[in-house]
Amino acid sequence: MAFKSFLFVSLLSAAILAAPVAEAQLGLIGGLLGLIRIQGTLFCTANGNMGANGTATPVFPNALVQLQCGGNVVSTSTTNGSGIFSILLDPLNYILSSLLTNCNLKVDTPLTSCNSSLPALGGLLSSLQFIGNTPLGALLSVANIIPAGFRFLPSN
Repeated sequence: MAFKSFLFVSLLSAAILAAPVAEAQLGLIGGLLGLIRIQGTLFCTANGNMGANGTATPVFPNALVQLQCGGNVVSTSTTNGSGIFSILLDPLNYILSSLLTNCNLKVDTPLTSCNSSLPALGGLLSSLQFIGNTPLGALLSVANIIPAGFRFLPSN
């Protein structure tokens, strides 16, 4: 019996040491199961996407990106100087299939804040797209989600 207890504690300790990033952000259980990461780059265009044929397109820094599920804001991120945002979610609170069908990314930051020739009223909206899992060590994996493509949403 003592050996089984020792073995259990040893395996649990190894699991804790294998996932320090997730443990720090989401607690022990999130570290053992994995993470859900939504990330992308927001561009300073009328639709928030890269220009045609990959032409040089300015990014949209300091924009507030909201993850909305069922009309409620459940998480936010602000783009950095390179227009990149990242949202980490605990898989205990969100089911991947539900995120993909019931949630959107919304940007209400006025487009004029990055380009004065763009509309002052309205925002950007994108559905989500799963692009695969990234294993991190023996126990941790990250489900990777990106914006499916932003579109301009005029204000009412």
